[in-house]
Amino acid sequence: MPDGMKIFAGSASKNLAKDICELLSVKLGKCETKKFPNDNTFVHIFENVRGVDCFVVQTSIKPVNDNLMEALIMVDALRRASAKRITLVMPYFAYARSDKKDMPRIAITASLVARMLEIAGIGRLLCMDLHAEQIQGFFHIPVDQLMAAPIICTYLRTKKIPNLAVVSPDAGGARRARQYADRLKCDVAIVDKVRDKMTGEIITWNVIGDIIGMNCVLVDDEINSGGSIIKACKVLKDFGAKDIYAAVTH
Repeated sequence: MPDGMKIFAGSASKNLAKDICELLSVKLGKCETKKFPNDNTFVHIFENVRGVDCFVVQTSIKPVNDNLMEALIMVDALRRASAKRITLVMPYFAYARSDKKDMPRIAITASLVARMLEIAGIGRLLCMDLHAEQIQGFFHIPVDQLMAAPIICTYLRTKKIPNLAVVSPDAGGARRARQYADRLKCDVAIVDKVRDKMTGEIITWNVIGDIIGMNCVLVDDEINSGGSIIKACKVLKDFGAKDIYAAVTH
């Protein structure tokens, strides 16, 4: 183990933290997380971390608020124990979809989360496929965004899919789709949808790009309910696509 480095796992990412420690041939740091009867979260670090470079592995899956709060408390505990530097490994960044003020009187929650993490004491954030890359600009510390594209594209090449087209399920993901298409050396298309601004209901669908007779790979950063991907598949079929695959990070 590198001198002065320790890895701690939050309750949402214990298996990931164990895999990381196994690859690095290090022992997982000892800590305890629990809930008090009043539903307050408690974190106790059992090791001396003074002057130590610490890594906290905690993603923000459901229950999002509990896991996010646990990460904040764990980071604060390490900071107060005089850790040299704290890096938060959060593959899925909470509230990443709330990255802009596109309606009156709403919060930019991704920016709020960034400020909370910085105040807690992180010196660096490590995440994977942010919903919007501008979220990195919400921080005043280094943010390392790992990309799933190299791994997913390597897998897709093994499938040897003929007449391949990479498709973004919406206009906002066009840049991501282009990155995949450049790696796979194939065409790119976009499922264009227009929502009613009051109800949020999608009122029109279209496909930008020629997909007639093409095998399509829908690429996205996150599936929530799956409704958008399912509808995009139906639209692609209506516009003449053959087989359809989905490649999604989260």
